[in-house]
Amino acid sequence: MSNRAAVMTELNKIVIEERPEPDPRPMEAVVRIEAVGVCGSDTAYYKVGRIGDYVVEGPIILGHEVSGQVVQVGSDVTNVAVGDRVAVEPGTPCRNCRECMAGRYHLCPDLVFLATPPYDGALIEKMTIDARNLYPIPDEMTYEEGALLEPLSVGIWGCKRAGLEAGDDVLVTGAGPVGLLAAASARALGAGSVTVTDLSDFRLDLARGMGFETERSDAPEKKTFDVLLECSGAPGVLGQAMGRLRPAGRAAMIGMSKEKAIGLPLAQLNVNELTISLVNRYNHTWPLAIELVGSGRIDVAPLVTHHFPLAESADALTLGGRVTDSVKAVVHPQL
Repeated sequence: MSNRAAVMTELNKIVIEERPEPDPRPMEAVVRIEAVGVCGSDTAYYKVGRIGDYVVEGPIILGHEVSGQVVQVGSDVTNVAVGDRVAVEPGTPCRNCRECMAGRYHLCPDLVFLATPPYDGALIEKMTIDARNLYPIPDEMTYEEGALLEPLSVGIWGCKRAGLEAGDDVLVTGAGPVGLLAAASARALGAGSVTVTDLSDFRLDLARGMGFETERSDAPEKKTFDVLLECSGAPGVLGQAMGRLRPAGRAAMIGMSKEKAIGLPLAQLNVNELTISLVNRYNHTWPLAIELVGSGRIDVAPLVTHHFPLAESADALTLGGRVTDSVKAVVHPQL
């Protein structure tokens, strides 16, 4: 039987290799991977070989936005069965440490996260994973939508970290996939208005098509907001955007900055008692994400602009740098 994988053997090189057939241990399941969304972190590992302290030091399989179908289960698995269509939460915690026991499993110091060195990801035909990371999705939900529950979860968690309340006016800086999904999360969770900023006319058009107000980042307007969801990671954006928050405003830093230190104009921000929260992925967001997409309250489908078979994974990883009018590439390992 075949179990092909797209393996990054060195920077900017993907080789299709055969990997052993997966064999589940107790509490594990084997998932046939149907859709893998390409994230900016995958591209960074492919091009640069590192993100912060995470460094690629050998061959690695990328991809952590995942959905598929359960084809085998190990002993003691009770939450999924063979044939279930599932979305995959890519981080497996130890479940026993202080953070896990406190409910903060996403902060587990021993978290095993797909496609984060040294752990392999999901650009493979079949993989084994802790069954507790699997969430059945409804039959009417496509595998592409199931894969995008991962970046949607980032947006949901960002809203929670920002303390979003019904009626809040929300500013989202950065109209990439996470920014657009953060905007969609804010609206679904009751925001009064959502404004999205970016420099890309294509992405601003997409944001308008999704029903959001828009601004060009280089031509900010005078409107003020209750909540900021910073999703660009661009230099200077956090401080500038926090300056548009009303008294007692809240900000969540979702985008990963390439700067080691970020300056903030505290003399101007302190007087309004602004609150800033940092965001590290998500915590128990899949049930809500599935409900929001399954009910139609959030439509993630417009974000998928390109599809690739497994053998063209390298093209998927470099899509953003080659094609201006692109948002989200999805790789289909079964093709």
